[in-house]
Amino acid sequence: MNMNRIAVIPARGGSKRIPHKNIKEFCGKPMIAWSIEAALQSGCFDCIVVSTDDAEIAEIAQRFGAEVPFMRPAQLSDDHTGTIPVIRNAIEWFIKQGQQPEQVCCIYATAPFISPEDIQSGLEILTATGSDYAFSVTSYPFPIQRAIRLTPYGRVEMFNPEEFNTRSQDLEEAYHDAGQFYWGRASAWLAEKMIFSTAAAPVQLPRHQVQDIDTMEDWQRAELMFKAMKKSA
Repeated sequence: MNMNRIAVIPARGGSKRIPHKNIKEFCGKPMIAWSIEAALQSGCFDCIVVSTDDAEIAEIAQRFGAEVPFMRPAQLSDDHTGTIPVIRNAIEWFIKQGQQPEQVCCIYATAPFISPEDIQSGLEILTATGSDYAFSVTSYPFPIQRAIRLTPYGRVEMFNPEEFNTRSQDLEEAYHDAGQFYWGRASAWLAEKMIFSTAAAPVQLPRHQVQDIDTMEDWQRAELMFKAMKKSA
């Protein structure tokens, strides 16, 4: 079977701010399980791989239906390694096995709000637009042109003071990476092309479906949001 479409879930060990973040229980399951299950339910993939350097993460990933055909090398497992080299490493592994992936989706292990439908939409957008990448984005809840910084002297100043008198409704809406998934053509990943560029297409998500999880405060907020969403559904 040729692996034309693969999902790669990066999940290294050694998280510092939230220990064992990728496999810590989140609303009844290890965090990574939500990403694996969404990928499986999407029906988009010939193979779902977890790229990890950690044996415990590997065991849990396999238990929930992912494959761990290789362990990530140490040089790609430190705090400074970016996402693109990790995905490239996984694609190169498949190529060495005689496979030639065409479309590869990076799915973050800490994205419990990810849905199978959004993964499907990402693939459709990637294909329809001919882009190098298609990834999840959401809008900022407040105009970024009104952002302020705190000065070393205990005061504030605007990043864009020229926009002080501009009405909020007249300011251009801004978006940010939702941190859930990144569909890309294998050729783009292998060439390490930049994701945030005009060669990428957006997959727009509602703000309530997005929560960055970097601290325990983020984690607690995410669990509350997740439970509320499941209850209303």
